[in-house]
Amino acid sequence: MIIKNAEFIKSAVDEASLPEADRIEVMFCGRSNVGKSSFINMVTNRKKLAKTSSNPGKTQTLNFFLINDDFYLVDVPGYGFANVAKSIKATFGKMIEDYVMTRENLKMVFLLVDFRHKPTEDDIAMYHFVKYYNRPVTIIATKSDKIKNIDRKKHKQQIIDALELDENDRFIITSSEKREGLGNFLTILDEVTGHTREEDNEGNN
Repeated sequence: MIIKNAEFIKSAVDEASLPEADRIEVMFCGRSNVGKSSFINMVTNRKKLAKTSSNPGKTQTLNFFLINDDFYLVDVPGYGFANVAKSIKATFGKMIEDYVMTRENLKMVFLLVDFRHKPTEDDIAMYHFVKYYNRPVTIIATKSDKIKNIDRKKHKQQIIDALELDENDRFIITSSEKREGLGNFLTILDEVTGHTREEDNEGNN
């Protein structure tokens, strides 16, 4: 897939404010400081599409981005940030839970975890939550540029073991700084959205 255009469409706070369910949707979730916004900006080749902040926990809505006038990329609030009030955390949780439970056109959950560290209890809980509702999951391990090549296998295995990944789960090692993993990510988007490389090439002729 070649991402030719990406635009912010709307923010939603509950089911009533969601866009019409007429397009495929893919969801991005992860801890507040995992590098989710940077990754979204990297894959869409837009520096400020998803807003990054020095204050983790800033995103408080489900944010819908229209990709190639075709499908939605959905950025959900980050979890696990201690300074976010409990009442707001509860609101986040309810929004995400309702969305994952009921959204029929949600076709893939991309769960971002920090490649440098063992997944947190929140990461594990999120993984098992989306699996409980039979949502396909791709693990995106971020910040790989911070890990030496000799240590990569060990770090990958600790994530696999902690989350108890099953054989159907995808795993992509990424770095927004180095643009590592972009090709693998776009290949999965091809599969999820039903696109092919040939269609992209035809569009460029």
